Formats: sequence, structure tokens, C-alpha cells
Amino acid sequence: MTSGSPSFDLVHDLLAEHVRERRLPCAVFGVATSSGIQSLEAFGSAAGRAVERDDTFLLFSAGKPLVGLTAMRQVERGRLSLRTPLSEAVPMFGLAREDEVTLWHLLTHTGGIVEATVAPETSLLDQLLYAPQMYEAGRFALYSNVGFTGIGEMIGAAAGRPLHELLPDDLGALPGVDGLSLDPDVPCIPLEGLDRVVIDVDRFRALRHPAGAVSATAGDLLALSTMLLAGDRQLIHPGTLQAMTRPQTTGIERLMPDPLHIGPGTGQEWGLVWNMRTSPTIFDHRLYGHGGLSGCQWWMYPEHDAAFVLLTNVMNPLDVGVDLDGVHNAFTTCLDPIDDPSVAAYPIGAGA
Repeated sequence: MTSGSPSFDLVHDLLAEHVRERRLPCAVFGVATSSGIQSLEAFGSAAGRAVERDDTFLLFSAGKPLVGLTAMRQVERGRLSLRTPLSEAVPMFGLAREDEVTLWHLLTHTGGIVEATVAPETSLLDQLLYAPQMYEAGRFALYSNVGFTGIGEMIGAAAGRPLHELLPDDLGALPGVDGLSLDPDVPCIPLEGLDRVVIDVDRFRALRHPAGAVSATAGDLLALSTMLLAGDRQLIHPGTLQAMTRPQTTGIERLMPDPLHIGPGTGQEWGLVWNMRTSPTIFDHRLYGHGGLSGCQWWMYPEHDAAFVLLTNVMNPLDVGVDLDGVHNAFTTCLDPIDDPSVAAYPIGAGA
């Protein structure tokens, strides 16, 4: 990562300013390398007390890679494959479809399943079964939360245990990982800004939604980061990780949030569950990770042997003036340039 002891003061100062100006109520920020956790700091307060480094946060979509890793661990064990159709786990799915939705489609957001609204009276399985088809599987890429219900069903069928039981036992058996949960009763740092989003968070958690109801500590994600950067087979085989972080949707047009607008992309490419994000900033072009609705971020910088985790609790941070690209930029600036003439250390991405 660096030739000496790194200082992350730029990021710490930025987060402290956001907290001081009340743009962020609180934050926990940590850095890991293949050698372990390098830095872990807490900022701000919630529920009338100072936030601590080992506090638990609801991850929202920053937890999607945890579900993806759990699925790929089943692939490694021969219980699933990327070509496994969703209909094997959910026979009633797609009876009116002429195509076949596979695990690969679900992991790459190319399944063509119309997004469902979380409603009090609707189960996750019903949301999946009755979601209309938007396009033929594989034709376009459109970010899908309901597709993760399908991934959860496939994991459960392969492992013989529901995802909410398997995930904390499977990943939670790894060194340093002991706080992962899909239990809606696990206390998390309270959320702020719920009036700005159309989501019933209590219902979302009660459903144990695989798309984002996982809770964790920063230490959990940093421990997993160390294993990812080190190529530790306890978590995932290096060859599997290479496949997961290889762009899978190159050449597939992405549908924007407005389904009538088809464009070249939204500054991101999809691997197998990982967001291979590119953007006009200065961060590493082999970056992979994921962000969430409440500002939580989990990103690996493999060329630098570094990763960062940001856990926070404000919905849609950009709405209150927090551009999380700034965290990426400040973090990248703390790292040494890559000593490899074949690699541009801080390239400007093509996406926008």
C-alpha cells in the first residue's frame, strides 16, 4: 500500500467536517490491507451517545457482496453454477417467460425482472414471482433488488438452509467476522433522513431482504477485505475472485432509472455482484466494491493492496451535500502511486 506508515488524515478530516457541519450524523471509517486492519476511527454521535468503532450499522446495498460471496461459495462447493436457472429453486418463477433467468443474470443485474415495491402484505417470494418481465434475460442491465431474492432462494435450495441462517454462520465462521446478521432485531445505529426515501425500513428488515438488510460492523467488512486482498481461500478461491471482479456486462446496454432512456452506462460496470465502478475521479481503475442507500461504502483497491469501509446512517447522502466520491479521492491521495509503468496510477475513468 505505502512504503511507510500511512496517514489517513485527509479522509478523517473530511469526515470530521461532514459530522461537524451535521451533513453526516456519524461515521465509522476503516482501512485494511492484506496484512490486516491498518486504521479504524469513529466520528459523531447517534441515539444520544458517541458512536464507537465496533457499532453495528444496517448496510443496505453495501451488503450485496456478502450475498454474492455466499452464493459463489456454493458454486465452489459444486452445489450451484452460474448457469443454474432460478426455476430450479423456485419452480413457479417465470412460467410465462420464454427465456431462462440464471444465477449469472441475477448476479449481473441482467435478469429483466421489474423491480418490486416492498409492501406490508407482500412476501419476498411473492414479489419475485409476480414481478413482470421487463426484457429478455441478458439483453440489458438494470439494477435489481428483487433479483437478490432469487439469489437468496437459490442459496437456500443449494445449502438446505435459508440465507438468513446460512450467511452469518458461513461467513461468520471466518477469522475476525462475528457481527454479520439478517436478524431484524439486532440493534443498529438509528437511521436519519428516512423522510427522503420511499422505503419502510422496519418492513425491509422484517423481510430479511437479501438486497440490503444485512447488518455488520466495520471490523467485519475489514476482516473480509483482508482476506480478499490476500487471496485467502478460507473466504474464496483467488480464481473465483478473479472471475467475480472481471467485468461481465461489457457491451450490454444499461437501462437508466428512467426505463425509457437507454444509454451507454452510469459510470459502472458489473462483475459477479461487485460494482466495477468507473467515474471522472482519481481512484484506482481496478476498484471493486459496493455502496448503499445510507452512505455505507465497501471498496477494494487491489493494485494498492488496500481497502476502505465507511459506515454511516444518513439516507441518500448526496441530498445533504455529501458526495462520496470525495471519500474515494481523499483515500486515494493517501496512497502511494503504483510503481508499474504499465498501469496508470490515477486514471480518469471513461464513465460519467
